[in-house]
Amino acid sequence: MSTTSAGLRRTAARRPAIRPTWCCSFSLDPQTPHSKPYSPIAKPHSLTSRRILSPGRVSPIDSDPIDSDPIQDLQEKRLSSVEESRDGGSFRGFRVRLKGREGEVVILSEKEKEMICENSEVFRGLIGGMDLNRGFEIELDGVKGLEGFKATIGLMREAGRNEMRWLAKIGVSGAIEILEVSCSIRFERGIAACLKYVEAAPWTENEEEKLKTLLKTYSLNKTLTQDIVSRFCTASLTSSDNLTVHLIRSITSGSNSKSRRELHTLMNGILSSSSMYQKDIAGLNKEGIYDLCHSVLDSLLVLLKEERPSAERISQQLENLNWLSEILIEKQIGEEFVDLWINQGELISMHEISSPMVRYEMSRVSATIFISLGKGKIHINGEKRFEFFNSWFGPMLLDFGWLRRCPKGLEMRMLEECIGQALLTLAMQQQQRFFMEWFRVFSEQGRECPNLTRAFQVWWRRSFVRSVGQR
Repeated sequence: MSTTSAGLRRTAARRPAIRPTWCCSFSLDPQTPHSKPYSPIAKPHSLTSRRILSPGRVSPIDSDPIDSDPIQDLQEKRLSSVEESRDGGSFRGFRVRLKGREGEVVILSEKEKEMICENSEVFRGLIGGMDLNRGFEIELDGVKGLEGFKATIGLMREAGRNEMRWLAKIGVSGAIEILEVSCSIRFERGIAACLKYVEAAPWTENEEEKLKTLLKTYSLNKTLTQDIVSRFCTASLTSSDNLTVHLIRSITSGSNSKSRRELHTLMNGILSSSSMYQKDIAGLNKEGIYDLCHSVLDSLLVLLKEERPSAERISQQLENLNWLSEILIEKQIGEEFVDLWINQGELISMHEISSPMVRYEMSRVSATIFISLGKGKIHINGEKRFEFFNSWFGPMLLDFGWLRRCPKGLEMRMLEECIGQALLTLAMQQQQRFFMEWFRVFSEQGRECPNLTRAFQVWWRRSFVRSVGQR
């Protein structure tokens, strides 16, 4: 036989699986004969290329795509790329060759091979039926992360307490990669070590999602995973609607203004409809929030009636009330709050005799409602809209200058536009009454009063300019 023929190699026989399937494609069948050793006089034989993907990932063995779940079809998979050595009789034992998706190649050393065969059930089963007096090569093609595979071998070298120290050096992301590889090759000590380390370490949200995916993919011992699962399982927690009301009540009763503002921002982000926390519609106990509104209003009236009322505490309660109104309007349940604000006759009577700071905070609450009416975020009938203007339009004209000087987040042009738009939703006779009141105040105070000229022009045209063809 020629030297060229002697250099040819032959694919080892494939063998069906001997153990229950796990989430990787490293399974063998012992029922087929052992792979035939390399023979220098063998006839040329073409190799049928089949590959195994990276640990924890399965690809079709044949070229035709498979639509079903590959994890469920693992019993049909067979080990591929187990070939006789190209070195013929000069090589004894086996090689393990890892090939990454980008084409990079790593060949395990003798110590690494011994280490992985000693610790991995998959690899022990893989070489168990081979004749190691001949040369064989095991190739894992398309490995997703070679670094994770090599790191897993590194963990195999550690033992006892050293495992935790070693994992601490590579961090949670690295430990999750090792955990995935360990699950795939059935490295039980590595699985236990990674789970123990990850359970005690803080995670990022991205790492948490990776963990959830891993735990869904692999059937792991519940005793090992129960502490991890408890960190993102919310089944036994208090319902979010009651918890939200409790948190809001805590904020409104707080005395540190800076902390309250920070917590306002936090809760607004959580409750926002576009928030990243809103995987489902956030619960909000409507009755609980309105009970809180009544409580704040009662406290406000008590403070206003004191012989020496504290402007700071009054402003705090009005600030709380304004924040609660924003929450209710954002959740599209603010109609009852408008009715509640309309019926504050005692509060309205105190408006003129209150300090500018208190009047300013009262009008901020009204401004929130004006903007919501002008934008169509609150839907109340015409009678209620008239009652609201009748109660709070006059105070808004007087306090607008204070709002302009210290808007605290209010968009003043939007406020002017929304007051005009809301005013145009009233009946024509009602519009005339309020536009005449505005005209008088605006002519005296100028920009200390909201500029409603555009809305006034619309009202005038609708009232007195005849349409084409109208007689």
